[in-house]
Amino acid sequence: MEIDGAPAHPEDLAALALSNLGHFTSMRVADGRVRGLDLHLARLVRDCRAVFDAELDPDRVLALIRRVAADRAGAFVVRVTVFDPAIGPTTVTAPATPHILVTTRPAGPEAPPPLRVLPSAYRRDLPEIKHVGLFGQLQQRRRAILAGYHDALFVEPNGRIAEGGTWNIGFVVNDHLVRPDAPCLRGVTADLLYARHPAPTRALRVDELPDVQAAFATNAAIGVCPIAAVGEHELRTDHPLLSTLADTYRALPGDPL
Repeated sequence: MEIDGAPAHPEDLAALALSNLGHFTSMRVADGRVRGLDLHLARLVRDCRAVFDAELDPDRVLALIRRVAADRAGAFVVRVTVFDPAIGPTTVTAPATPHILVTTRPAGPEAPPPLRVLPSAYRRDLPEIKHVGLFGQLQQRRRAILAGYHDALFVEPNGRIAEGGTWNIGFVVNDHLVRPDAPCLRGVTADLLYARHPAPTRALRVDELPDVQAAFATNAAIGVCPIAAVGEHELRTDHPLLSTLADTYRALPGDPL
């Protein structure tokens, strides 16, 4: 764990713990490569402008990632968090000087078992930004798990399906891919897949699930994961398009760190 290339100390993390203002991206590193590395860096630059009205140097970020990743082998997840320890509840209008926190954690299986998800009426604050305000989505995830599901699926008040707790969702309708059009975070993994398998966006509500053949979750940690059920509605996990998407993602060589 490093901040700006130096070991992180507890006092350095106080701003994140107490104010929780910042944004991040998480990427899976395997054999020294990252799928969509340029997209992860572009996300950090874009979100830094939106959150802090400040510019971020992607080359510097990449150098800091390399410092931390150099000591690890195999597959693991790197998280890059951008924050300013000088900005807190009484200094929110201060000009920002972004600091870069780089952390790692073990990578889970890239092909986890199919998910069973619970529809939850919830929308993240600023859903287009991957920010560090995780209270709401973790609360929804906890509620779903305690109810016997793997995760929560966020649904708009009108029933329109948006996104998962930390993943994007896609659908197979009439043997074709469909993307939801509700406000959500634009995921790197989803962008990589849809660049190779274009899909139209469409409003899909929970009450339209009988028209859906299959659904899948995507993010950098899990790749492509079938969704076995949304609430009580069962879905196919063996549709050929799911295998095609998973094969496409696994075949991506990734970019060297």
